[in-house]
Amino acid sequence: MKGSPHDNEGRAVSGTVGSTSTGSTSTGSTSTGSTSTGSTSTGAADSAGNRYLVRTRGLCKQYGKDDSLIRAVDHVDLAVSPGETLAVMGPSGCGKSTLLHLVGGLDRPSAGELWLAGQRIDQMSERGMAAIRRDAVGFVFQAFHLMDELTAVENIELPALLAGRSARAARRRAIALLDQVGLADRARHLPSQLSGGQRQRVAIARALANEPLIVLADEPTGNLDSEATLEVLRLFEELHEAGQTLVIVTHDARIAATADRLISMRDGAFVDETRLTGGSTGSLGQLAGLGG
Repeated sequence: MKGSPHDNEGRAVSGTVGSTSTGSTSTGSTSTGSTSTGSTSTGAADSAGNRYLVRTRGLCKQYGKDDSLIRAVDHVDLAVSPGETLAVMGPSGCGKSTLLHLVGGLDRPSAGELWLAGQRIDQMSERGMAAIRRDAVGFVFQAFHLMDELTAVENIELPALLAGRSARAARRRAIALLDQVGLADRARHLPSQLSGGQRQRVAIARALANEPLIVLADEPTGNLDSEATLEVLRLFEELHEAGQTLVIVTHDARIAATADRLISMRDGAFVDETRLTGGSTGSLGQLAGLGG
């Protein structure tokens, strides 16, 4: 189902892929086990009164110039509702990872607007962007990006320590998150002592350390076998059921099938949108084609 063109006042422009509102102005304070998603305010409303956690208008990211100009993200309009699980698919080099980095404040757009929880972040100072990344966004990467010299529990507590939490509070939350992802008995293991699936579950726990408004996952199962992939999918399902907003970039149609909404991307632009009935409910393993 293609996204329909809208005008420019808080809605999509030509080629836009919008989001169906959840009907709520905030995610509320919900939890999965010991993990709270926190209380969120949402972004600017469109003309119908729909409010979004993430909103972009004409978002662009370009590299080079003249004949060597690369439009990695090309005038993208995106709306993500609180509590939604969104999957973005497309071939390598289509711009989906770049888009994720822009939404998460890891990079700055060349043009356009980017709103997160009611704040326009594309014009923020470096300090402001760092605070957004620390407090509002959780990142999960294909290569895990754990600190090799830190144990599992130390990797998870690090974001909370950097955010100014006490060592006791940070450790308490890290232990609770380890239990939530099924790795309580691996707390003192180094990443080199963990399997790929275990490392990714530690990375997901780390992404949740500061109770982010949104979790951005870039090919989170790209380095995992089918069994470990199913474990990660189950974690994402639990987070979704708890009201956590998720945006997942993937090549894997099995992963995309568990989302509420799927966007297809090519040459830096959105080319298609599908609202998936059922989302990540029901038998997740069967839905993802992984058995179980």
